[in-house]
Amino acid sequence: MQSADYQVLIPVNTRAMALAVDYPHGHVISVHRHTHAQLIYATDGVMTIATQDGRWVVPPTRGVWLQAGVEHQIRMSGEVKMRTVFVDCAHSPLLPRHSCVLDVSPLLCQLILAAIDITPDFTDGGRDWHLLQLLLHELDSLPVLPLYLPVPTDPRLRSVCSQLMSNPGEQATVDDWAGQLGITTRSLHRLFQKQTGMRFGHWRQQARLLRALEQLARGGKVIDVALDNGYTSQSAFAAMFKKHFGTTPTAFYQPTSSVSKKNAAMHQ
Repeated sequence: MQSADYQVLIPVNTRAMALAVDYPHGHVISVHRHTHAQLIYATDGVMTIATQDGRWVVPPTRGVWLQAGVEHQIRMSGEVKMRTVFVDCAHSPLLPRHSCVLDVSPLLCQLILAAIDITPDFTDGGRDWHLLQLLLHELDSLPVLPLYLPVPTDPRLRSVCSQLMSNPGEQATVDDWAGQLGITTRSLHRLFQKQTGMRFGHWRQQARLLRALEQLARGGKVIDVALDNGYTSQSAFAAMFKKHFGTTPTAFYQPTSSVSKKNAAMHQ
């Protein structure tokens, strides 16, 4: 998957084709890119997708939409069942124009799983053709989610971000970081906002929460994840998690329904 050109997977009579690959915990797909846009989705496990400009953390029921030609690396947390849809966007103006995290609906999940079994020799107007058209229409309607962590281009700020991503529980204040960089706190805030579109405190909170998603996917206990990411208690972490993601840490990875879980298992 690292170096293959998947353009051959998309037949001339449609605009998308799906692929299924399973990976063990800790597996890393080295930096690569594709000639088509792709929706990277996993029915199990969590993927961290890194590009030059930032990274996305992708738990089940979410997917990353990557534009064609974007170089990226993928790291697996937990046993990952990746289900990818490659899309020819030449005639799909409604699809996202920027790489982002999307909320994968139960319908789209089932369409992806069904599309995996489609072979390139299907006929126009047949069941498989209509299934792929419906998949693209559903993809058009997905909401974008705040699971992206931008990385600034300034080497000084990148150094700070690298340290915080490696050790999200670091308690140094913004004044401490500014002092280490030899700039004023106000300058750090201004430069950080300009390059990431986020306030420094918001960015650090986002980094902690996204790291927590990876740790929870590996089976980490909520209290351990909370303390490791700089929270003073499990309740404080749970409150921030729910505020950001709309659910509790323990409920986040639960399937939306027993029916969807059963159907997904049939295609895994």
